Amino acid sequence: MEKKGKINMINGPVISGTNMSNFKMREMVMVGDNKLIGEVIILDGENGTIQVYEETEGLRIGEEIVSTEKPLSVKLGPGMLGNMFDGIQRPLLEINKINKNYIPEGIGLISIDEERLWSVEMLVSVGDQLNQGDIFGVVQETSLIKHKLLVPPGVSGLVTSIVKNGFYNIEEVLLTLEDNNNIHELKMYHEWPVREPRPVKSRKEIQIPLITGQRVLDMLFPLAKGGTCAIPGGFGTGKTMTQHQLAKWSDADIIVYIGCGERGNEMTEVLEDFPKLIDPKTNKPLMGRTVLIGNTSNMPVAAREASIYTGITIAEYFRDMGYDVAIMADSTSRWAEALREISGRLEEMPAEEGYPAYLSSRIAEFYERAGYVETYSGNTGSVSIIGAVSPPGGDFSEPVTENTKRFINVFLALDKELAYERHYPSINWLNSYSGYINVLQKWYEENLADDAITLRNNILELLYEENKLQEIVMLVGEDVLPDDQRLILEVSKLIKVGFLQQNAFHDLDTYVPLEKQYRMLKVIYYLYEKAKEVLKLNIPISQVKNQEIFDEIVKMKYTVLNDDLSKIDQIYDSINDYYNKLEKKYLK
Repeated sequence: MEKKGKINMINGPVISGTNMSNFKMREMVMVGDNKLIGEVIILDGENGTIQVYEETEGLRIGEEIVSTEKPLSVKLGPGMLGNMFDGIQRPLLEINKINKNYIPEGIGLISIDEERLWSVEMLVSVGDQLNQGDIFGVVQETSLIKHKLLVPPGVSGLVTSIVKNGFYNIEEVLLTLEDNNNIHELKMYHEWPVREPRPVKSRKEIQIPLITGQRVLDMLFPLAKGGTCAIPGGFGTGKTMTQHQLAKWSDADIIVYIGCGERGNEMTEVLEDFPKLIDPKTNKPLMGRTVLIGNTSNMPVAAREASIYTGITIAEYFRDMGYDVAIMADSTSRWAEALREISGRLEEMPAEEGYPAYLSSRIAEFYERAGYVETYSGNTGSVSIIGAVSPPGGDFSEPVTENTKRFINVFLALDKELAYERHYPSINWLNSYSGYINVLQKWYEENLADDAITLRNNILELLYEENKLQEIVMLVGEDVLPDDQRLILEVSKLIKVGFLQQNAFHDLDTYVPLEKQYRMLKVIYYLYEKAKEVLKLNIPISQVKNQEIFDEIVKMKYTVLNDDLSKIDQIYDSINDYYNKLEKKYLK
């Protein structure tokens, strides 16, 4: 029997209804004559409260609320990669054909294309026993990614019938399973409630870095596959640009990019740029392994709150196939603001700065869905979460940033002063940290160099020392410092300009292989050690600092090719020649 209620109050995206005692919490409903999509969030006897994921303009008291008998879910199957969705997985390109200016109300829960035919290769036979998470077929969804067809969680049984290899749409039944007289018909897709984490066989220890091609990250503050990262920064500090770089160049198999509450022009840039980008590993379009979810600041606020869950559910689905997935959430502050707005309309008691008291637990729920796991299909996969945070006025002590810090392991603090100096990425090396150094140390030693982490620690030590010396310089000037301390200032400038600063718009510098990053950092530290040795012979700093060599090191990010590092060897030779001659000259 169809469950129906009636609207008795409308407050923006929040509506109340009566005659709702048969409804369930988190149930998806159709609201009003236009059948707007909503979700039950409070039940109190006959009364219920619903948040609506579409504009409620024109909605009237007395219109019907109809249950769909299921929670807010997404369709998981071929057709997601290369696509652009709104916060509840409705395809924006398809909607654009219907209405070019805005998403019309009552369009319904259209999702991935139901008519497109896919070439299916079945991997099982009649009589096989299948369990949840097993792979029963594959579809070449894009030129980059094979879509593995999964037995949905909670389903198992013997294969009783199967289709031949061929072309099918997502609504056609591909095989049937029988389990204790229960018949399960499996299609190319299945649905999953967005607020419920997908099950895994086991969680594994994080041990592999997420290589990004960004020097400040890979060498100083490494991310991990299956890890969590926050990028907080005030307006104009480059959060979105940093996330774009990670989305373009990180070595994750699949990228899920969520534009959550950002300005429309920024999201437009993403939607226009990504289809043009070429994957550096395959020279094919990057969209072939990307899912875009766009929910801009002028879209319904409740859908913004749901977009984070839609994105993480899609990411978990690809993880279950055995892929490494990186999810970019830009930004979680706008998501928290959506929580605050809905909480205010529900007349809940506000906590710090008006945010709801459950802000901390919601942030935790989101970041805890990251992980490096063994799937039920026997593969390993990961979901890495990289969330941008937009603290008002760049104040990192505000609630969203403070609560986020409790649940993430990499904190990349963006600095407005660095941004104003055009130092990008504007990651402040004094305020940032990575909690994965110890667990990734073995990987760096085995795959890069024995001294990679030691070198990283030495470089950071120099930068910390330089920061202390700058306070003295501000008071009394640089001339009063001894030469060894002045050398630290000079080498720190090299590190900042020649290594930490990276040009996202330069073909060679936008992405740097790990080997080149290490060699660049190594030669800078080698210069420091050679210069320090020479200083002990009482040679003046003016002679120790060779401007030509220093300039060569600053320019090496543009002059040393990513696939030919021989020019770095030439810099070593220049350093040795110059300082050996200098020693001989002063030791005569």
